[in-house]
Amino acid sequence: MTPRDAADDNGSRWSDLDRPPLNAGALRRALVRDGGLWSEVEVVQRTGSTNNDLVARAAAGDVAEGVVLVAEEQTAARGRLDRRWTAPPRSGLFFSVLLRPAEVPVARWGWLPLLTGVAVATGLSRTAGVDTALKWPNDLLVTVGGEERKAGGILAERAGEDGVVIGVGINVSLRAEELPVPQAGSLALAGAVGTDRDPLLRAVLRALEEWYGRWRGAGGDPAACGLQEVYAAGCATLGRGVRALLPGDRAVVGEAVAVDGDGRLVIATAEGVQEPVGAGDIVHLRPA
Repeated sequence: MTPRDAADDNGSRWSDLDRPPLNAGALRRALVRDGGLWSEVEVVQRTGSTNNDLVARAAAGDVAEGVVLVAEEQTAARGRLDRRWTAPPRSGLFFSVLLRPAEVPVARWGWLPLLTGVAVATGLSRTAGVDTALKWPNDLLVTVGGEERKAGGILAERAGEDGVVIGVGINVSLRAEELPVPQAGSLALAGAVGTDRDPLLRAVLRALEEWYGRWRGAGGDPAACGLQEVYAAGCATLGRGVRALLPGDRAVVGEAVAVDGDGRLVIATAEGVQEPVGAGDIVHLRPA
């Protein structure tokens, strides 16, 4: 019987010795401080979706900005357009945060998933030593065996009139035999120097706090706070031929040349037109 099987039989939290549980107390001590963004860090063993839970809590009452909800396992996790995905317990980081960017016009809130992508890539590069890239609008890419693989995703949802819940899923220690699809990857498979999730989560949340503060301080202007430039530098989509599938079976084909001030991907078509497409309008983005 493997350690995982034995532990599952007796209900131990240490059901896989390669995947120790998060230390909620240590995370709170490291992240929650006076004057900081993070007001609460809660770790639950199992839930359907941290995004669903946090959106419901925000709708039900007065939940402060900066709540972080982390799950060791999600049973009904979903990405953009309700796409489903699952992962073994404690094999990744699955968390959601509540933000209330009151100083920023709602029209600029579309930058929040892109901002989160920059923060995630920054935190993981600093801590895991893995080169990461961003696929517009919400995927985190790593290189496994010379091939780009998706190792994470980001989902933003409105929470009432003044809130946004940002959900993040990152495959950390997922093994080759556990991959849901061949195109998936993980930090471990990409050669991470460490897969201890506590320092990874701390680094990502600190980077998110830093970038969110810059963006909010600039009134959401992505150029003024440097976000637009940094996102473009780390975006693997730019400079490549893409096919954007839109509702109604419409497609825009061409070269991805820029991310504009509204966070839209600008595609230069063969007809000489530069057409922006928004994350909320696109069904799939594929190589041309």
